Amino acid sequence: MRSRVVASLGEIAPRDWDALVPDGTLFLRHAFLHGLERTGCVGGDTGWTGSHVLLDDERGLAAAAPAYLKAHSWGEFVFDFAWAQAYQRTGLEYYPKLVVAVPFTPATGPRLLVRPDLDYGATARALIGRLETLARERDASSVHVLFPAPADVAVLDAAGWLARRDCQFHWHNRGYTSFDHYLGSFTAEKRKKARRERRRVAEMGIVFETWGASTLDAPRLDAVHALHRDTFLRHGHLPYLTREFFTLAARDLGEALMVKAAMWRGNVVACAIFFRSSDTLYGRYWGATADFHSLHFETCYHQGIEYCIEQGLAHFEPGTQGEHKVARGFEPTLTRSAHFIVDARYRAAIADYLAREGRAVDQYAAEVDTHVPFRQALRAPLR
Repeated sequence: MRSRVVASLGEIAPRDWDALVPDGTLFLRHAFLHGLERTGCVGGDTGWTGSHVLLDDERGLAAAAPAYLKAHSWGEFVFDFAWAQAYQRTGLEYYPKLVVAVPFTPATGPRLLVRPDLDYGATARALIGRLETLARERDASSVHVLFPAPADVAVLDAAGWLARRDCQFHWHNRGYTSFDHYLGSFTAEKRKKARRERRRVAEMGIVFETWGASTLDAPRLDAVHALHRDTFLRHGHLPYLTREFFTLAARDLGEALMVKAAMWRGNVVACAIFFRSSDTLYGRYWGATADFHSLHFETCYHQGIEYCIEQGLAHFEPGTQGEHKVARGFEPTLTRSAHFIVDARYRAAIADYLAREGRAVDQYAAEVDTHVPFRQALRAPLR
C-alpha cells in the first residue's frame, strides 16, 4: 500500500472518507472533522495542524487515521501536562507531538479506519507503523491515540504501545419507559433527592425547549454560541468551537445536533449542547446567564436522560470527569488511550508511571461504583 499525509480532509472526497467510518460513528464523519477545519476550530494558529495519515491501494483510499500535529495539550481530555513538564526540566521538547483523535471530543470510537473489505489487523498495523515513522519525520516526541475503540486497543497493545486508562461516567438505558420509571430504580433516599432537585428548577418557572437543527435559526445559534463562549471565558480560555461551526453543524449534521434551552420569562437563560448518534447522546457544552440553583444538573443531565428515554437511545455520555454525575445515575466507565514515546528513556519512565496510575484508576472506579444510586438488585457490573 502507498502512504501519504494530508493537511486537510478537504483533500479527500467525503464519500471515500466516510466509506471507512462505521455506521453510527458521528464524530468521525467527514462533515464533522472537515467542518472543524473549515470554520477555524483547528488549523491556523490553533495548535492543531492536520496531519492525516492515509493508505491507498488499487481501489483508492484503503485506511486512514485522523491525526494532528499538536503544539499544546488542550482540547484532548487525556492529560499529559506533567509529561511535557518532565521533558522541559531535562532540556528536551515535548511539543510537537502527534495526536490521533477527534478534537475536543472525549468519546470512544474508531481511530484506525480500515475499509471493510480489507483485513483489519494487517491494515491497522500498517497504519501504526506509518504513524511511528511520521512522528520521527516531524521531530515529534510521541504519538497518542485517544479514546480508541476496543479493536484499536487490541492492535495497539500488540504493537507495544503504552496503554492508559481513565474513568468517565456514562448513563445506560435499561428499557425505561419514563423518567419516573427510571427513578424507580433508585434507592428511596436517592430518588427523593433527584425529585427535589428537579422540582427546584420547575418552581423557579424555568421550562425547557428542545431545538433540533431544523429549528436552530441564526438568532438561536447566536444565543447558543454566546453561552458556550462565556463558559470558556469565565475559566480563562478561548472557546473551542467558532460561531461558524455551529452554522455548519446545523446545516450539515442535521438532527445529530440538539440543544436543550432553559427558558425563564421568555428568555434563554441556559443551554446544553448535545450531539446524538443512532444509539448514543453526547453532552458537550453548557452555558448560563446567571447562577440558578440546580439548573446545571437539570439542563445537562436530567434533561439529557429524559431525552434518551423518549428517543429510545441506549447510552448517554455527558463528557469527562465529574463525580457529581454519579448521584444522577451515571456509572463509572473505563476509557482507554495508547501512547508511542519516541525516546526510549522516557518510554520506560512513562510506562512505569502508567502502571501505577492504572491501578489507582481501577481502585477509584471500583470505589465510586459503590455510590451509584440504584437499588442493589439493579446494579450493573463495572464497565
